[in-house]
Amino acid sequence: MKTVKNDILAGITVAVVALPLALAFGVVSGAGAIAGLYGAIILGFIAALLGGVSVQVSGPTGPMTVVTAAAIATFPNDFSTVMAIVFFTGIIQISFGIVDLGKWIKFIPYPIISGFMCGIGVIIIILQINPLFGANTNSSIVYIVTHLFETFKNINYEALFVGLITILIMFLTPKSITKIVPAALVALFFVTILATILNLNIPTISEIPSQLPDFIFPSFNILDLSSILTFAITLALLGSVDTQLTSVLVDSKLKTNHNSKRELIAQGIGNTMCSFFGAIPGAGATMRTVVNMKNGATTRISGVTHAIVLLIIALFLAPIASKIPLALLAGILIKVGFDILDYRFLQIIQKVTKDDLIIMITVFLLTVFVDLIIAVAAGVFISSFMAVYQISKNIKMKHHRVLIVDENIDIIKVKGALFFATAILLERVINKAKSEKIVIDCTEVSYLDMSAIFKLEDIIEKYQEKNIEIILVIKYTHKRRLLKIGKIFNTIKIYRILEHAKIHIKEELKNEQNISTK
Repeated sequence: MKTVKNDILAGITVAVVALPLALAFGVVSGAGAIAGLYGAIILGFIAALLGGVSVQVSGPTGPMTVVTAAAIATFPNDFSTVMAIVFFTGIIQISFGIVDLGKWIKFIPYPIISGFMCGIGVIIIILQINPLFGANTNSSIVYIVTHLFETFKNINYEALFVGLITILIMFLTPKSITKIVPAALVALFFVTILATILNLNIPTISEIPSQLPDFIFPSFNILDLSSILTFAITLALLGSVDTQLTSVLVDSKLKTNHNSKRELIAQGIGNTMCSFFGAIPGAGATMRTVVNMKNGATTRISGVTHAIVLLIIALFLAPIASKIPLALLAGILIKVGFDILDYRFLQIIQKVTKDDLIIMITVFLLTVFVDLIIAVAAGVFISSFMAVYQISKNIKMKHHRVLIVDENIDIIKVKGALFFATAILLERVINKAKSEKIVIDCTEVSYLDMSAIFKLEDIIEKYQEKNIEIILVIKYTHKRRLLKIGKIFNTIKIYRILEHAKIHIKEELKNEQNISTK
């Protein structure tokens, strides 16, 4: 009973923390505060009930909200299409769970994650400039940056007053207080009451309906399918990464091993259900999960309780929530934006390698000023290219000549991965050979790709035309692949041990000498 009691109390506490964030993320997404609130309720309930991490709390997050905002900006007057994006996001996440993509997420290079998270943090901060100054909130990053002077000329000082007080509360509230009551909740109640008492003329959250949301069947124009799937894949990947990172954090704190397949499937089901009720998608939320653990949560009851409490607030306290100033939410989100910045990387930025810095800065700039999808794609491409370059530098090729029966034989020893980049280097070394028999020793080749196999075929064919014999020494597993793929490998001698190749060459040369002397 004590465990159940602790979980219920933890769930109530997390709901209090999640409320201002859910409302704020809903507003900044462009879908409205209610969309953020029901995103926290629906995803939070389903992921807690079905997920693979017992204490994880799910709901709208900064990165997911930024991509959702981009989707809404792309389809400004077509909310049904946006919900189709959310629907496909869930379906893709379910498929990720089925194939257990979670175990592969850890292979994403850290500079990509760092650049992306810093970019998301800066985007969230920039998006709060307009509501902080009382201006139109539905503006793009580029528009906000290019119209800063115009915004400063038309400041709503009452909104700025509310926003600045919120920022001060968010950043300066002592830890002794935030351990008991989250700073966001302090700001939410104190600043809303203050704005109401002073009767300030500032924009507030639009009216929040106090009944359950209507059922929406997502629909879309088939011509928009490419854009829809692009956004959906991005959200699914981002949500999976976000969730996986939080799951790993839980494992490290509680000494557990989460079920990544089950967690991603649950996240997918939750986001799919969000699409039917006009809610924005989300993921495993780090801060809310940490609060849950710190308050003694050990089972799924805490996450389910958090969702139920938020539902009660949505149904019975909606009229009060509708009076929350947008500038207040902007102040809360500015702190969220700063929290998302990757200080772990930024603190050592002067010590990282040039390659890592290039990747991080490229992803960061593309995330903020171009497109999140392009940013990640560019980061993966650049990091892959740099990795290939580094691997190609590590391959070792030794070229030496051995005298066998009065004839010099070229032996080229290859050590490392033989793939498309290093196969070209092999050809250059072989071109320096002068003898009529060339031995390529690949016994210490750890990896052999198709590009390298095709390059070997080309080399053999080229030298056969010159009546120069290519002899291959290679592992049995690689030999089987070669013989299956290329017919030309059946025309050359292939050995498993270099000494065997030398013995056979010696016997051949002796036989040739004997024939010539007869």
